[in-house]
Amino acid sequence: MTRSWTDERLEERFDRIDQRFDRVDSDLRELRGEMHAGFERVDGRFERIDARFERMDERFEALRLMLLRLGGVVIAALLGLIATQL
Repeated sequence: MTRSWTDERLEERFDRIDQRFDRVDSDLRELRGEMHAGFERVDGRFERIDARFERMDERFEALRLMLLRLGGVVIAALLGLIATQL
Protein backbone atom coordinates (compact mmCIF):
# COMPACT_ATOMS: atom_id res chain seq x y z
CA MET A 1 0.00 0.00 0.00
CA THR A 2 2.64 2.52 0.87
CA ARG A 3 4.97 3.61 -1.80
CA SER A 4 8.52 4.42 -0.96
CA TRP A 5 9.72 7.96 -1.41
CA THR A 6 12.24 7.67 -4.17
CA ASP A 7 14.38 10.54 -5.33
CA GLU A 8 12.19 10.85 -8.43
CA ARG A 9 9.01 11.11 -6.35
CA LEU A 10 10.59 13.68 -4.07
CA GLU A 11 11.78 15.73 -7.04
CA GLU A 12 8.33 15.53 -8.58
CA ARG A 13 6.72 16.68 -5.33
CA PHE A 14 9.17 19.55 -4.94
CA ASP A 15 8.63 20.60 -8.55
CA ARG A 16 4.86 20.77 -7.93
CA ILE A 17 5.47 22.80 -4.77
CA ASP A 18 7.73 25.16 -6.74
CA GLN A 19 4.99 25.58 -9.36
CA ARG A 20 2.49 26.48 -6.67
CA PHE A 21 4.84 29.05 -5.15
CA ASP A 22 5.47 30.51 -8.60
CA ARG A 23 1.70 30.86 -9.05
CA VAL A 24 1.38 32.52 -5.62
CA ASP A 25 4.24 34.90 -6.50
CA SER A 26 2.59 35.89 -9.76
CA ASP A 27 -0.75 36.42 -7.98
CA LEU A 28 0.96 38.62 -5.41
CA ARG A 29 2.66 40.66 -8.13
CA GLU A 30 -0.71 41.15 -9.82
CA LEU A 31 -2.30 42.22 -6.54
CA ARG A 32 0.53 44.64 -5.86
CA GLY A 33 -0.03 46.20 -9.27
CA GLU A 34 -3.75 46.57 -8.60
CA MET A 35 -3.09 48.00 -5.15
CA HIS A 36 -0.57 50.46 -6.58
CA ALA A 37 -3.13 51.65 -9.12
CA GLY A 38 -5.70 51.99 -6.34
CA PHE A 39 -3.30 54.00 -4.20
CA GLU A 40 -2.58 56.27 -7.17
CA ARG A 41 -6.31 57.00 -7.48
CA VAL A 42 -6.58 57.70 -3.75
CA ASP A 43 -3.54 59.98 -3.91
CA GLY A 44 -5.18 61.91 -6.75
CA ARG A 45 -8.33 62.34 -4.70
CA PHE A 46 -6.36 63.59 -1.71
CA GLU A 47 -4.54 66.09 -3.92
CA ARG A 48 -7.88 67.45 -5.14
CA ILE A 49 -9.16 67.67 -1.56
CA ASP A 50 -5.96 69.47 -0.50
CA ALA A 51 -6.47 71.98 -3.32
CA ARG A 52 -10.03 72.62 -2.14
CA PHE A 53 -8.82 73.18 1.43
CA GLU A 54 -6.20 75.63 0.19
CA ARG A 55 -8.92 77.62 -1.58
CA MET A 56 -11.06 77.52 1.56
CA ASP A 57 -8.11 78.74 3.63
CA GLU A 58 -7.66 81.66 1.24
CA ARG A 59 -11.37 82.53 1.51
CA PHE A 60 -11.33 82.35 5.33
CA GLU A 61 -8.25 84.56 5.39
CA ALA A 62 -10.03 87.11 3.17
CA LEU A 63 -13.09 86.95 5.43
CA ARG A 64 -10.92 87.47 8.52
CA LEU A 65 -9.28 90.53 6.98
CA MET A 66 -12.65 91.97 5.96
CA LEU A 67 -14.07 91.50 9.47
CA LEU A 68 -10.95 93.06 10.98
CA ARG A 69 -11.30 96.10 8.71
CA LEU A 70 -15.03 96.31 9.42
CA GLY A 71 -14.31 96.21 13.15
CA GLY A 72 -11.78 99.02 12.72
CA VAL A 73 -14.32 101.10 10.81
CA VAL A 74 -16.98 100.50 13.47
CA ILE A 75 -14.56 101.50 16.26
CA ALA A 76 -13.53 104.63 14.35
CA ALA A 77 -17.19 105.53 13.75
CA LEU A 78 -18.02 105.06 17.42
CA LEU A 79 -15.04 107.17 18.47
CA GLY A 80 -16.13 109.86 16.01
CA LEU A 81 -19.69 109.76 17.35
CA ILE A 82 -18.44 110.07 20.92
CA ALA A 83 -16.11 112.91 19.99
CA THR A 84 -18.92 114.87 18.31
CA GLN A 85 -21.24 114.39 21.29
CA LEU A 86 -18.83 115.79 23.87
